[in-house]
Amino acid sequence: MNWWNTPPLYIVMVGFAGIVVWRLIPRRLSNARLIVQIAFFLAMSVLLLDGAVVPYESTRGYETTREAILIGSAKVLWWVHLAWALIGFVRIYLVIERKPREARLLQDLVVGVVYAGMLLSILAFVFGVPVGTLIATSGVFAFILGLALQNTLSDLFSGIALNLGRPYVLGDWIILSDGTEGRVVETNWRSTHLLTVAHNVVALPNSFLAKLGLTNVSSPDESHGLSLTVRLAPTKTPAAMVDLMHTVLLSSDAILKSPPPLVVVRSLDAVAIELDLSFRVANLDQRIRARNEIFDLVHRHSRSAGLSLAMPPSASISLTNLPSERAVAATHFTAAELIKAIPIFSALTDGEQEALAATATVRAYRMGEVIARQGEMLPSLMIIRSGVIVRQRGDDNGLQEDIGHLAPGDFFGETGLLAGIGETAMLRAVTRVVVYEIDQQSFAPLLHERPEMAGDLAAILSARISASESDTAGQRQMSSKFTLHKAIQTVFRAAPFRRGMGAVERAP
Repeated sequence: MNWWNTPPLYIVMVGFAGIVVWRLIPRRLSNARLIVQIAFFLAMSVLLLDGAVVPYESTRGYETTREAILIGSAKVLWWVHLAWALIGFVRIYLVIERKPREARLLQDLVVGVVYAGMLLSILAFVFGVPVGTLIATSGVFAFILGLALQNTLSDLFSGIALNLGRPYVLGDWIILSDGTEGRVVETNWRSTHLLTVAHNVVALPNSFLAKLGLTNVSSPDESHGLSLTVRLAPTKTPAAMVDLMHTVLLSSDAILKSPPPLVVVRSLDAVAIELDLSFRVANLDQRIRARNEIFDLVHRHSRSAGLSLAMPPSASISLTNLPSERAVAATHFTAAELIKAIPIFSALTDGEQEALAATATVRAYRMGEVIARQGEMLPSLMIIRSGVIVRQRGDDNGLQEDIGHLAPGDFFGETGLLAGIGETAMLRAVTRVVVYEIDQQSFAPLLHERPEMAGDLAAILSARISASESDTAGQRQMSSKFTLHKAIQTVFRAAPFRRGMGAVERAP
């Protein structure tokens, strides 16, 4: 039989054709590439069996040179296609099992083993090289190379152990025992990269990471627990202070309400009552915002309840130097203090703010009472002195969804007072609520004496409406400074609004 008309030649042609076709298929079509690999591998296997060529046996020595080259080339191509088919199966398995983190390291490891096996098989069955002797001889070089690459190999095998153990995945936030923390953004054979809070990337060798204890705060979910300690002067009972701290946590929008936050009395002495506030946030990015908000709410609610923070613990403070209960107790928020803290009244002078505070009245709402419904216009500004109000908005099914809370020092009704715009959400009292009320009759004299103040108020109110979460068409239309200026002028030219009904008393 002529050498150009033998099965090995066809095998070589099929093998090269398979390589060309496989290269032409885009990488994104991994399933198609695997099918092509398997098809050409099976075709080559059939041709090998038809030509009585066994790829895992050494080449016989009685073939001619041309036949030996063809048979050797056919075996090499067969082993190459076998390796590619095995690698294709591994990649498809990783995709189906949805293991993107293991895909890189495990795939590299398997590919390396497959290619090493293919190379040894070609040396043994095509070129007749004594592989056993080669492996034994290479052991000495492997020992020398291992000593030279000891640190690199340590990182390599530590990376394999970390990937198999799965203590973290890409995107998890981890905290190491030495205080280093960050989000895992990359992991490879040598190191793991963390993105820190300062937005820096820290590369940690895998061997170093494997020796340290780590805490994965992203598992089993992204929520994270926090705890704060608050020290209050012991002017009221611990039970009253626990209720007050529950109100603090209830009014926070930065923490999770499920599981419910906890308040625990930590210690009690003549100097202070210490309370631990434990709560959870949705993710680590909310930690700073939640802590700042809780501290702010503790101050505001404590002040509204007539409490003050205790002095820090110190051995130098003796009982004889302790302030009296009357001196320790804080005063309630006054209407003047709250008005000065409201941005929309920053255009007023100190005297005008004091005069406006003198006209404020006190109104109380029961727990669960609806203060204003969505779209209802309040002709008075309400400044919360104590208590918590929840803002709710109805969905398509008519259910009310909580969108925020108001605490002491917060205010509402400013859009109705100044521009005649309705509330963007329903307001409901979560606890007993006490507010300072300023109506249009009290505010009108100031605006009549200073007409230019309408422009300042319109600018401040426009910025506040634009920064709110409301997205209704009416709010967007009324958010311009010019429109608000006209609305303020129109409201205060109209007839005075009648005061609301209810128990009202003059503010102190």
